[in-house]
Amino acid sequence: MFGDRCIFNFIRNNKGNKMYTGYYSQLKKYLADGLYPVSIAGKCPDWYHGAEYKKLAPKWSFFSEWKNGSHKGDNEYYTKNFHELVLDKLDPAQVIKELEGFTGVSSDKIILLCYEKPGDFCHRHLVADWLNNYREEKRDVYLGAVTEWMK
Repeated sequence: MFGDRCIFNFIRNNKGNKMYTGYYSQLKKYLADGLYPVSIAGKCPDWYHGAEYKKLAPKWSFFSEWKNGSHKGDNEYYTKNFHELVLDKLDPAQVIKELEGFTGVSSDKIILLCYEKPGDFCHRHLVADWLNNYREEKRDVYLGAVTEWMK
């Protein structure tokens, strides 16, 4: 259903369900496929009026340094800061629970949005990797692998 229509990643959770990542320019396709878009960007496009989950957004301090400052284009700097200042402060299981809670849909209907197209550096890929590598030790739950679908 999805693989031949648009490009996005998916994240498997402990139930075998998926959670997707994508980018704003494909929003109409995601909606047509029945997905619930959730922006994880620091600032959404002005035309976007959907749900937002700011806990997964990059902090302005390091984002601005990476975008135009002394660390311009330094993806290692960005990745290090994104993990330390954002992801390391969150619990992946709680993030999924909160996303499902406020959207009212299961994770296999959620698509986390940002700006960059697949293949370009973007924090949503870091989020996908973080969720996929998460292992809940008490229940031995692995959330699966990220796969990118191509047109």
